[in-house]
Amino acid sequence: QAQLVESGGGLVQAGGSLKLSCAASGRTFSSYAMGWFRQAPGKEREFVAAISRSGGSTIYVDSVKGRFTISRDNAKNTVYLQMNSLKPEDTAVYYCAASFIPYFKSSYQKADFGSWGQGTQVTVSS
Repeated sequence: QAQLVESGGGLVQAGGSLKLSCAASGRTFSSYAMGWFRQAPGKEREFVAAISRSGGSTIYVDSVKGRFTISRDNAKNTVYLQMNSLKPEDTAVYYCAASFIPYFKSSYQKADFGSWGQGTQVTVSS
């Protein structure tokens, strides 16, 4: 298992930017892929982005492509989600998660992730 703690959420106007961070501990950080999910009120938790162990591969849900960037710093045991051009529909609780599957997948779902953070609220006002 890995312990994950998100930070960086907040209130921002539409068109603005936020950068989320997720600090990991408990297992060798560079040995697992990382992902970000989000959950809006009354909706299912949805996949947002994922990054491979080395950081060389990334994937995104279509709705955030070109606006969000996932990255990681294995020396700091931290994964980031840079969110630009934010829209009101991006409002949600954002969760980071660790996947212990030993290869990077072309698509991910919740069941692929074994450890989760507590979430951080992102609110985008119109």
